[in-house]
Amino acid sequence: MSELTALTLKAALDGLASKSFSSAELTQAHVEAVEAARALNAYVLETPEQALAMARASDERRARGEAGRLDGAPLGIKDLFCTEGVRATAGSKILGNFQPTYESTVTANLWRDGAVMLGKLNMDEFAMGSSNETSAFGPVVNPWRAKGGNAQLTPGGSSGGSAAAVAAELCLGATATDTGGSIRQPAAFTGTVGIKPTYGRCSRWGIVAFASSLDQAGPIARTVEDAAILLTSMAGHDPKDSTSLPVETPDFASFVGKSVKGLRIGVPKEYRVDGMPPEIDAIWEQGIAWLKEAGCEIVEVSLPHTKYALPAYYIVAPAEASSNLARYDGMRYGLRVDGANLTETYEGTRAAGFGAEVKRRILIGTYVLSAGYYDAYYLKALKVRRRIADDFDRAFEKVDALLTPTAPSAAFSLGDKADDPVAMYLNDIFTVTVNLAGLPGISVPAGTDAAGLPLGLQLIGRALDEATVFSLAGAVEKAANFRAKPAKWW
Repeated sequence: MSELTALTLKAALDGLASKSFSSAELTQAHVEAVEAARALNAYVLETPEQALAMARASDERRARGEAGRLDGAPLGIKDLFCTEGVRATAGSKILGNFQPTYESTVTANLWRDGAVMLGKLNMDEFAMGSSNETSAFGPVVNPWRAKGGNAQLTPGGSSGGSAAAVAAELCLGATATDTGGSIRQPAAFTGTVGIKPTYGRCSRWGIVAFASSLDQAGPIARTVEDAAILLTSMAGHDPKDSTSLPVETPDFASFVGKSVKGLRIGVPKEYRVDGMPPEIDAIWEQGIAWLKEAGCEIVEVSLPHTKYALPAYYIVAPAEASSNLARYDGMRYGLRVDGANLTETYEGTRAAGFGAEVKRRILIGTYVLSAGYYDAYYLKALKVRRRIADDFDRAFEKVDALLTPTAPSAAFSLGDKADDPVAMYLNDIFTVTVNLAGLPGISVPAGTDAAGLPLGLQLIGRALDEATVFSLAGAVEKAANFRAKPAKWW
């Protein structure tokens, strides 16, 4: 049945519609693939019985002619999304065996359209990380290996489980979230497609919060078209989320394959950073050439405040995290470590429940919000954030989209940067600006480096202009013709 797991989402949906196979058969193939790939540690919870029950219900709907947009498609769900009656941990010990009594809006939208849940996917704890090494369940292993090497590589983070599962054919697509690059960077590291939509395009209701003004849900998939299909189902206005945008959701897949002739593509000069590997620069130049061949006009643009993006992000995000994570105190749900008094209970619970990276960010966030430092750090970071957004506004007066690398390197070995937080944070250098400005950004696999590892290109669009982003991503995907797959070693 392995040929069923190798299908794209679009091909699988077409096969289900033509009755070439049933959802029960498709789901069973994926259940077996997940069981056989436990060495990757991509799933923290497998739900095979629920998946097969959902698949049988889907087959019954198809028999009645009532199939939804995603009917019968087996998906993986990042463990940041609350799923009714199914454990949600956010990759942390502190939530314990928390079983939500409600469904996140994004996953509810997927079930409404007939999708099937294979299980919950591993992730960096509370989405804080760039390598999926901060998870309480241990690191996810990238299915890719460097040529001639056996070192285990990171799949990126925080959506490492989502990216690894899609790349290893353990689901047809996966939900993910992106606060500073956590969809796009893992997609680049695993040869998959990941899109962070405009802030507010997907509801945040029922998603465990990291940094509320930056978090945004999106899909990771094998192709641009698959990502577009998933986003169409995931998106939509939600009155339960005050930041959800009251706009119509177009059929994003209809824009994939459209001509991009005449579009003006900006190349930000500030993204040519010192020490960037020649292979990253080469793939960027190749992407520029591909878009020229597709009829686009290339324009150099300036985003002068880019150099302040990482410092601003690592003030704003921890500040919001320190506030959001204050609720985990052992009083209402999740882990509780009893102490002699209330203060000891709080301290014991949070000390045992949070990992080192989460504690680091809570401490940073609390510090920059404290009396005497609020103006010097947090308020200044918000002003820089506004300048970064203004830079994009000015650039989009001249161009229709921007093209940049997704990440400053290919996947690195697990453990390589675990003891150097600053080096780890630099992984987000090309992605955080998009979150700070609330814009859509997509990563498309564009080639491989000398070690045979995937490299991605990022396209950034105007707010709510995912249509142009998908059209350009389709053009890059077609030109790149990326067909490489990880050699199965697990």
